[in-house]
Amino acid sequence: MSEAKADLGLIGLAVMGQNLVLNMNDHGFTIAVFNRTVEKVDRFLANEARDTNIIGTHGIEEFCAALKRPRRVMLLVKAGQAVDDFIEQVIPHLEKGDIIIDGGNSNYNDTIRRTKYVEDKGLLYIGTGVSGGEEGARRGPSIMPGGSPAAWEHVKPIFQAVSAKAENGEPCCDWVGENGAGHYVKMVHNGIEYGDMQLICEAYQMMSRMGLTPAEMSDVFAKWNEGVLDSYLIEITRDILAKTDDETSQPIVDLILDTAGQKGTGKWTAISALDMGQPLTLIGEAVFARCLSALKDERKRASRILTGPKAEVCGGCDFDKTEVIEDIRKALYASKVVSYAQGYQLLRAAAAEYGWNLNYGGIALMWRGGCIIRSQFLGKIRDAFTKNPNLENLLLYDYFKAAIDESQAGWRNTVKRAVTIGVPVPAFSSALAYYDGYRAERLPANLLQAQRDYFGAHTYERVDKPRGEFFHTNWTGSGGNITAGTYNA
Repeated sequence: MSEAKADLGLIGLAVMGQNLVLNMNDHGFTIAVFNRTVEKVDRFLANEARDTNIIGTHGIEEFCAALKRPRRVMLLVKAGQAVDDFIEQVIPHLEKGDIIIDGGNSNYNDTIRRTKYVEDKGLLYIGTGVSGGEEGARRGPSIMPGGSPAAWEHVKPIFQAVSAKAENGEPCCDWVGENGAGHYVKMVHNGIEYGDMQLICEAYQMMSRMGLTPAEMSDVFAKWNEGVLDSYLIEITRDILAKTDDETSQPIVDLILDTAGQKGTGKWTAISALDMGQPLTLIGEAVFARCLSALKDERKRASRILTGPKAEVCGGCDFDKTEVIEDIRKALYASKVVSYAQGYQLLRAAAAEYGWNLNYGGIALMWRGGCIIRSQFLGKIRDAFTKNPNLENLLLYDYFKAAIDESQAGWRNTVKRAVTIGVPVPAFSSALAYYDGYRAERLPANLLQAQRDYFGAHTYERVDKPRGEFFHTNWTGSGGNITAGTYNA
């Protein structure tokens, strides 16, 4: 039986698992590893992990015996049944106070369930988001842990040591909250990532329709990356657009089929928003844009049948290329502000729903480095919640209000141009619609509620009566006074 030497054990030696283990080793921690396909353990030790202190094991009992108490078992396996299966395999070899950590992309509902299940057996549980991909895992990811609060002190030194660091040296890792809070925050991060990527793609398509080459667009993104849009996704877009194919010398981006895949976390974010009645319109449109892109064969047939504006910019009118590009930049920035405002609106709703005490400024810090949405922009979000932890909406913070004011004309111009030339910009336009709706004191929901009362007796409130009093009108003269039992049916 192995001597208990390991500070943490990790199950799952795919790319993320291997790189995270090597990262931990670099920071002086001794890690035990196990993989369902045990041959992978030996290959890892003979190659990537050669000359390290990493301990290879070939069975669950040996693996758990190698861990110091309290035992810390981290799973980096495919989300779903595999997580439950490994939990069942390790539990018999653990004792009270030991910790199971799920570092995969699990649904937060599963994490809520697993936290209760594991805690009922006297153990502790952490569900943590880990963002940053292969590079982040190796050099410093963003880590978002939640679950059993008592577990945090036992993993904090490891997690904060290996995480990315902000400019001031603060680790991009802190405790998020109880049960599923960590995976929920990671889910919202991924939803915002969907939105950011779609916004960038819409900017790309608008510039493409203006006649810019990928190389010229790369130069545009390079300039944007020096300003308020400075971010990982803008940076990699710059690089992608500059890359040519070795075989054909054409821009690689032009050779890639226009059908997007997705793993589901963006969809989960949109579903959660619908469940909680939160208007996460931009992220929802980003998910649907991927779904529409997947209908490639249908779109190809439709393109030969359905008509629309010709391809010229502004319907053939003269335009100032520099001015149009600047308008697109403003549309991208303003829409990005809306996307994050919506994401944080959802986090506030979830905190109220599940009783989580979320640190919104701390979440922005966790996203400041290591993760896919890392950007200069997030520092301003942290400032906003540092100054006002109870801020209702990021749009109401002076900095972002001023940013929207400065960008608004270009934003509107971009949406108008897109409609005129027939370029779909669902993220730009839905963000603008949300902004106009949020700033409207009166919306047409009065008519909608009248319709609901007409056909379903759902009742309505009145502007000349106190909130909470409900009324019903006999619209046809033949209806009765019976009303529906629920207002929000």
